[in-house]
Amino acid sequence: PDRLQHWLNGMLEDPRFADYFSERLARAYVGSEGGQFVLFRRDRFTHWLTEQLASHRPYNDVVRDMIQGEGVWTGKGQVNFLTAGYADGIFDPNKLTARTTRAFLGQRIDCAQCHDHPFDHWEQAEFEGLAAHYGQVEMTIAGLVDNRSKEYTITDSPESEPREIAPSLPFNPEWAGDENTPRRVRLARWVTHPDNERFGRAVANRVWGLMFGIPFASERPVDDLPDPGSIDRLAMLDLLGEDFRENGYDLRRLIRIIASSQAFQLSSTHPDDQLEQELTGSQSELDPIRERVHVLRESWAVFPLVRLRPEQLIGSMLQANNVRTITRDSHLFTRFLRFIRETGFVEQYGDPGDQELQPETGTIPQALLRMNGEFSRDLTSVNPFFAPGRISAFSSSPDSLIDAVYLACLTRRPTEDEKAYFLEWYGEGNPKARSTEDLFWVLFNSPEFSWNH
Repeated sequence: PDRLQHWLNGMLEDPRFADYFSERLARAYVGSEGGQFVLFRRDRFTHWLTEQLASHRPYNDVVRDMIQGEGVWTGKGQVNFLTAGYADGIFDPNKLTARTTRAFLGQRIDCAQCHDHPFDHWEQAEFEGLAAHYGQVEMTIAGLVDNRSKEYTITDSPESEPREIAPSLPFNPEWAGDENTPRRVRLARWVTHPDNERFGRAVANRVWGLMFGIPFASERPVDDLPDPGSIDRLAMLDLLGEDFRENGYDLRRLIRIIASSQAFQLSSTHPDDQLEQELTGSQSELDPIRERVHVLRESWAVFPLVRLRPEQLIGSMLQANNVRTITRDSHLFTRFLRFIRETGFVEQYGDPGDQELQPETGTIPQALLRMNGEFSRDLTSVNPFFAPGRISAFSSSPDSLIDAVYLACLTRRPTEDEKAYFLEWYGEGNPKARSTEDLFWVLFNSPEFSWNH
């Protein structure tokens, strides 16, 4: 009866949760590229973030460490959040300011870097005041530090004189505390202050997006939320953010709440939704159905259909290719082979990086890689060591063989129509091994296999 919480607890305490979730969050904090190697070590950052998640560190403390960190980036992983702002040895406060507001507040104000925001209330002076908090950052022999005697200046054009910018905050400056405190410490306090609703809403929207494939505010980028309370339909984010703050900024609790929601446990199918796929008739007859389907999706009455990320897709293919579950206790050779294949597939397939929650369609090269690439050939070939060969060799009949392949690939048995179709296929004189390879190939390339539902 308590199976949901039982399995959630097990998954959230599994070391792989911290490993994987740190990688997903790191994309918002430092991107997915390697950056300038001498001054930036992404691997050190993700290792540090993994340790914070594994030790149940409150999220607000983790964020404060990133914003106000000092020292050598190879020894203190959080400092890489700051050194990611270096390019060609030059520190860019604007880049770091834009990333801070996007990642931690869910607000895109970087448009105000050069002029007042054309569609929102953010002003250029507000962006400059935020950027000034990073204006004292310097690299020394002791690592990254703040030079508190340094002033932040901006030159608007080659002909103009530099102008000095004092640090300022766009709202509620009292949250930052004592004005004699170092600038980045003040900024960290302001970002993570319990009364700053944007902080809780931003992480709630991002975690929702990681679990559903699209953020709760699905019509907007994950890091471009409207102001709190401005859209009634997004009140759920206010509730999640409030619970997050009141319960010690506990990421695991936030995940448990979302996973326990009715929305997360729904199927992707609905009578009206299926009806839309079969629409025929006049425009006046179709419009009401389309409107109902739109309302269903906006109100989270069906689970959204989203494409698997590349590492999920190749992970699924590799697992289906094995008759045993691949875990950290699997043979070293199996785990090494999985690592090599996953890395190669993601490189060829293309990694969306920090844009992974943006709506997009699959590309033709990605479809061709799944259909005709070396990974598809290797993982569907019949050999005695992997699932296609072992299922083909040990199944007592085509009927049981088809069942086993479906269970391996889709974790379900075939429908009666599917079974009848493939039984006829096996009965046409095709070699058993070749038919098994073809069946794996068909299921690997089916929408059911490559879309989350």
